[in-house]
Amino acid sequence: MWMTPKRSKMEVDEALVFRPEWTQRYLVVEPPEGDGALCLVCRRLIVATRERDVRRHYEAEHEYYERYVADGERAALVERLRQGDLPVASLTPEERAARAGLGLCRLLALKGRGWGEGDFVYQCMEVLLREVLPEHVSVLQGIDLSPEITRQRILSIDENLRSQLFNRARDFKAYSLALDDQAFVAYENYLLVFIRGVGPELEVQEDLLTIINLTHHFSVGALMSAILEALQTAGLSLQRMVGLTTTHTLRMIGENSGLVSYMREKAVSPNCWNVIHYSGFLHLELLSSYDVDVNQIVNTISEWIVLIKTRGVRRPEFQTLLTESESEHGERVNGRCLNNWLRRGKTLKLIFSLRKELEAFLVSVGATTVHFSDKQWLCDFGFLVDIMEHLRELSEELGVSKVFAAAAFDHICTFEVKLNLFQRHIEEKNLTDFPALREVVDELKQQNKEDQKIFDPDRYQMVICRLQKEFERHFKDLRFIKKDLELFSNPFNFKPEYAPISVRVELTKLQANTNLWNEYRVKDLGQFYAGLSAESYPIIKGVACKVASLFDSNQICEKAFSYLTRNQHTLSQPLTDEHLQALFRVATTEMEPGWDDLVRERNESNP
Repeated sequence: MWMTPKRSKMEVDEALVFRPEWTQRYLVVEPPEGDGALCLVCRRLIVATRERDVRRHYEAEHEYYERYVADGERAALVERLRQGDLPVASLTPEERAARAGLGLCRLLALKGRGWGEGDFVYQCMEVLLREVLPEHVSVLQGIDLSPEITRQRILSIDENLRSQLFNRARDFKAYSLALDDQAFVAYENYLLVFIRGVGPELEVQEDLLTIINLTHHFSVGALMSAILEALQTAGLSLQRMVGLTTTHTLRMIGENSGLVSYMREKAVSPNCWNVIHYSGFLHLELLSSYDVDVNQIVNTISEWIVLIKTRGVRRPEFQTLLTESESEHGERVNGRCLNNWLRRGKTLKLIFSLRKELEAFLVSVGATTVHFSDKQWLCDFGFLVDIMEHLRELSEELGVSKVFAAAAFDHICTFEVKLNLFQRHIEEKNLTDFPALREVVDELKQQNKEDQKIFDPDRYQMVICRLQKEFERHFKDLRFIKKDLELFSNPFNFKPEYAPISVRVELTKLQANTNLWNEYRVKDLGQFYAGLSAESYPIIKGVACKVASLFDSNQICEKAFSYLTRNQHTLSQPLTDEHLQALFRVATTEMEPGWDDLVRERNESNP
């Protein structure tokens, strides 16, 4: 399996290359500046010049021009567009108003604003136009941003995006699912189901498949049925499923009753792979903090933050902390969001740097400061800050998308080596890798010069050992296919006798092909396999598609989680599951809604 690229940034070269054949295919030209692609129809600059980005813009905005299929017609169309002569009539004022209304509704959803705020946006635009462009105030007459219309438009956009996803899903050669059960909205818990599919040309698509209300689907059997129904609606069979990425909660990975066990049983077939499962990939920093929080540090700090938000909000020493908090989850925050925010390495590091100011503040408001005189608690705090900082760095590395899963697994393996090193250093009382703990120990030595035993190394060795075992368990399946990953990440240097029997002939043939070797040297791994002939190398190409479908980052899940925490107050308003799914899809998708289709549907429903 081939996911590791030869370079850390596998798509840099591709992003800088404009292909001349795109002009007729997608009606774009290379702009004078040389960056991106300029659309001949709408004159919009497409910043990213990967083919899938250009194709998505064309399919979403200008599918009308697919009727010009003959080479001669296509060339004539390009020439007319270059001269600014559009072959179709411009949009009517009513259609422009409809597009504007849809775009504003989408923007409200992206920013997590409530349905009723559309009226406020309308009033702002009206005031602006009356003062600046009074002759154009009439254009607002066709724009309706009332709460009910906004709801309907968001649902229409969701339906359009879902239809695009289902159309592409029919061509997926392989796909994987990511199951995230950490979405808590108000008093209800949801399962977010994301899909990553690979098309015939190895183009990768990541998107939200569905959301499932865990209050209504409490049992694993009910969850399983809901997921299968979503896959069936998308036209996907379990025979094409390659991998499962989950959180490491019992609902997901329970040995006998977890959802993963049920999914694997259902997916067993002579025609498909054993499903590769890896947990701990999603919310690595958040969920791992429960394993290393040895003295309930976060619960104590949470009480302090509540005090600061109520009685210390004007104190200058806490403004950085409060600003960070509000940027993460807004001014209004519930206990769960606060707890999740505090379990991040960056946050704990900031609070640790303010511990002296915190102690002074607690004294001033009459709160207990017993923890600041407890050397065990202080050492635990320093250790937690350090270990969570290391987990944060790993989580950020896993947040980089489009590098394929083997590169992500390399980061996991490197971190496991680090954990072994941490074990030895703690045993030797070498705190080089634990700067916060070292700072606490140095302070305590100054205060207690006669006390020779400031901290207990065994205590922290046990925590690191527990974390090592969790990592081994979470990524067992990826470790099992490690040799396959090495083979497909470096096919020209892998000895055929060590390869599986089924691929030896193709691998030998591949290594003997000088032209392919030259392509391999100048292209990144994704481009190389995309251009590999499926007729000459069907097994290698097939496995490449399957491996490319494994989730290589936690980016889309973190995007949804960030949207949830930032807009918790808005999302806690009465919303149907259908509306909630629409908001999450709009917030996480990379697809552009088909505006022309949406306007056309509106015209048909309102003749």
